[in-house]
Amino acid sequence: MAARLPKRRAAKAVAAPAAESGGNAARLRRLGLTRDIDLVLHLPLRYEDETRIVPISQARDGLTVQIEALVQECKVIYRPRRQLLVSLADDSGELNLRFLNFYGSQTKHFVQGARIRARGELRGGLLGPEMIHPRYRVVQEDTPLPVALTPVYPAGEGLSQSYLRAGITRALRDADLSDTLPTALIDKLALDSFASAVATLHAPPVGVAQTALSERTHPAWRRIKFDELLAQQLSLRRARRARLDKNAPILSARGELVARMIGSLPFALTQAQERVWREIDSDLRQSHPMQRLLQGDVGSGKTVVAALAALRALDNGYQAALMAPTEILAEQHFRKLSHWVEALGVKVAWLTGSLRKKDKLAAQESIESGSAQLTIGTHALIQDGVAFARLGLAIVDEQHRFGVGQRLALRAKVGSGQPHQLMMSATPIPRTLAMTYYADLEVSTIDELPPGRKPVVTRVFAENRREEVLARIDEAVRSGSQAYWVCPLIDESEALDLEAAVATYATLRAALPETRIGLIHGRLPPAEKAAVMQQFVEGSIQLLVATTVIEVGVDVANASLMVIEHAERFGLAQLHQLRGRIGRGSAESVCILLYQGPLAALARERLGIMRATSDGFEIARRDLELRGPGEFLGARQSGEALLRFADLVADQDLVAAASKAAELLLRDYPQCAERHLERWLSGREEFLKT
Repeated sequence: MAARLPKRRAAKAVAAPAAESGGNAARLRRLGLTRDIDLVLHLPLRYEDETRIVPISQARDGLTVQIEALVQECKVIYRPRRQLLVSLADDSGELNLRFLNFYGSQTKHFVQGARIRARGELRGGLLGPEMIHPRYRVVQEDTPLPVALTPVYPAGEGLSQSYLRAGITRALRDADLSDTLPTALIDKLALDSFASAVATLHAPPVGVAQTALSERTHPAWRRIKFDELLAQQLSLRRARRARLDKNAPILSARGELVARMIGSLPFALTQAQERVWREIDSDLRQSHPMQRLLQGDVGSGKTVVAALAALRALDNGYQAALMAPTEILAEQHFRKLSHWVEALGVKVAWLTGSLRKKDKLAAQESIESGSAQLTIGTHALIQDGVAFARLGLAIVDEQHRFGVGQRLALRAKVGSGQPHQLMMSATPIPRTLAMTYYADLEVSTIDELPPGRKPVVTRVFAENRREEVLARIDEAVRSGSQAYWVCPLIDESEALDLEAAVATYATLRAALPETRIGLIHGRLPPAEKAAVMQQFVEGSIQLLVATTVIEVGVDVANASLMVIEHAERFGLAQLHQLRGRIGRGSAESVCILLYQGPLAALARERLGIMRATSDGFEIARRDLELRGPGEFLGARQSGEALLRFADLVADQDLVAAASKAAELLLRDYPQCAERHLERWLSGREEFLKT
């Protein structure tokens, strides 16, 4: 039986206090605070204890305290700089307030004998104990103290804490705070009521455990975090249900292309590849759009499975398209897939932004006419002017590198209905993250490497062992192997990264004069980039100096040594992706992480994890713990926020509970689900779509 729902009140727009100007309303909108309930859910960052007064004599240096005392003297002094100095005294001692920036009118607050209540950090000064720029106000002798901790809210520029507190206090009075959850669910999970939780968080009573508030383990915080996770789960599941109502082409097992390709491969599919292919094949036979994430560690063979899916579309008279985030990766796919499918009579088109206008127009015409059966390219596939005749399958590789809008744009390149969509990622998604951000997707995992692949051995060397590293490279290339030298990640500036690469290239040429060395980076013209890569593939370049442009898409089996310079500057996911460029042949491969000391604790932990394991799933789990979900979610749609309150690592029990509760509400309490989504998302559900 559904929970008894009170008569629903429309969510009211934020009503400003009487003294409010239009500027504050605009500032509230920039924070997303347009309804009473938005203000209610604008929760404090921290709290200040203004519930008690500390006598001046008992105040300790370095602690933040609140005192109440009478003004003895107020004066402006000019040495060593202009400043306002106010002397206060209570029955136990004296204290100075010092203001380095002040208005002349402030002196009117500090007339002799005025009672001042001030809060700030106490520190020793030349004239005795003092507070610099404390918060203060003029009070009467009988002015009561607050009975709750004082909240400090996230505030945009120009929004004062007093203004936010006044607006939130009014919103707590006017908003509908009735529960959106069934009573049975609240009881089962032992949750606070919603009204009680927000009241506690905005005005914690004296005596509340402040550690539980600051660490967000208090029962009130757990209720809010559960509600946030539940709203996300409801939205994703509702999106999934909506997708099942849409039409997509039924791609049944007809034609011979899939069987012919499997028969022509010089290797057998692994059991994991066969299992994943069966899952995808089953999806493609449905009349609603497939939306599946294919994940697998570097080198696990995702591209072969994607090729089979593309051929299934072609067998049914539809086109397929594969979009990759970089030209190097797109070209790698083009070479590999062309080699596999052109022998089967499949026409493959190539489309990137760097193509000459004539070639680009020719590719667009073949795509629009349908003569191009499989199209491979970069973001150019989603530009205006590209129209598919019959797109049946859209494949997005390294999907986390694209924004939500970009991923959906390829799917939209069809007149009516929707194509099936297959997204691929070599960054394994930890289970908790998959439950929260990919709940509207089916997920397939290739958890097995092809036979013969040897794990890459990882060594960690300090910078002072550079000569030893150079000797290893010289030995490797003399024995017929090839190597990568990945240049340090400077910052977000591509120009600085390029400068570092050019300098490293010159240094290595001087240190290894007999080694044939090449250089590749993101600013090379496409033709030069392709030429350098081809020379490396053919073996005429023995050592390739590169920026992180080679992070994905480079597959040279003879490359068995990699040096990553300043490895302490890279994240775990990127280090693992880079390391995945080697170990693709039968020879033992070594990745050397060259670091500059002294190492920060986090960098030391990352390098230790890389040395200890080559398991991408374990690395992904540890990366989630160290860096949060942003590393995995990648380029998200502009304006989208990750979880504001819940923590995917600390709150795993709530993630699981919210996942189960979402199914319950959608099945048995649809009105509750609707009200919960309205409270938490109010039209912002698009931000959660993948």
